[in-house]
Amino acid sequence: MNRENLLKRITMNPKVSFVKPSIRNKRYPVEIMLDLLASGMSIEEIFEDYPDLKKEDLQACILFANETIRVKSIHKVTI
Repeated sequence: MNRENLLKRITMNPKVSFVKPSIRNKRYPVEIMLDLLASGMSIEEIFEDYPDLKKEDLQACILFANETIRVKSIHKVTI
């Protein structure tokens, strides 16, 4: 599956996840999937907990994170 099609799996719908990026308009936020992967959870373990997810969904999460951090500059914001 190409990059464009993978990224189409990531949606932002205020009725689903308060405009946070999620997988295929489901209540599976990208950040949770990335947290699970970063914690050492295997893909197989994630699929056991979320049986309706596909390999491409997790690939899309990683690609989305990669695309998100590819910015030209980051500025500190003070409140």
